[in-house]
Amino acid sequence: MSGGLFVVFEGGDGVGKSTQCRLLAEWARRRGVPARLTFEPGDTAAGRMIRRIVLDPATGDLDPRAEALLYAADKAHHLYEVVRPALERGEMVICDRYVDSMLAYQGAGRVLDLAEVAEIARWATAGLVPDLTVLLDLEPERAVGTIADPDRVEGAGAEFHRRARALFLELAAQAPERYLVLPARRPADWIAEQVQEQVVALLSEPTLSEPTGRIAP
Repeated sequence: MSGGLFVVFEGGDGVGKSTQCRLLAEWARRRGVPARLTFEPGDTAAGRMIRRIVLDPATGDLDPRAEALLYAADKAHHLYEVVRPALERGEMVICDRYVDSMLAYQGAGRVLDLAEVAEIARWATAGLVPDLTVLLDLEPERAVGTIADPDRVEGAGAEFHRRARALFLELAAQAPERYLVLPARRPADWIAEQVQEQVVALLSEPTLSEPTGRIAP
C-alpha cells in the first residue's frame, strides 16, 4: 500500500465500534499494513480537554451550538495532529467516530440546522471524507439504553438517540458506495470479516496511490 486509507466506524453508543476498530487494526498489522488506531473526541492533548467538557455530566447544560463548535474544534486539531500525518505516511487510519457522529448527535439529536452543522464540520475537516465508513446499526434501546453509567451525551434521552440513529442511516443511504451498514448484534467475528472483505477491495484500488484521504468535491 503506497497511499493512506481512512476507515471510520460510526453508530450509536454501545454498538461495538471500539471493538471493531481494534479488530481491524490487529488484522491489518498482522498483514504488514501499518495501521493508526484513533478516536474522536479526545485523541490529542487538546482533544482530551474538549472530551471532558462535552461528555462529563458535571458540565451540565450546554448551548447546542457551543457543543457543536467544541466537537468541530476537536476534529480540526485531530486531523492536524493525528489523521493527516498518518495518511501522508501511507498508513491505514482507523477512527472511532468522525463527521457523521457530529451530524447525527449535534445536528439531528440537538435539532440544529443540519446544513449549518455540515458546513461547520466540512470547514473543520477541510472536506476530508473517509474511504470507507462502517455503520454499526442497532436500536438505541438495545445499545445506549443498556449503559449503566451514561456520560453526558449517552444520557441525552431516548428521542435524542432515535433521531441520531435515523440520521446515521440516512447518511449511509445517500452514499452507499462508501458505506458498509452492518447489524451491530451479529457476532463480532462475523462483523470483522465483512469489514475486512471491504478493506481488501479498497486496498486493491489503484486510486489509493495518493498519500492522502479522499476529499469531497
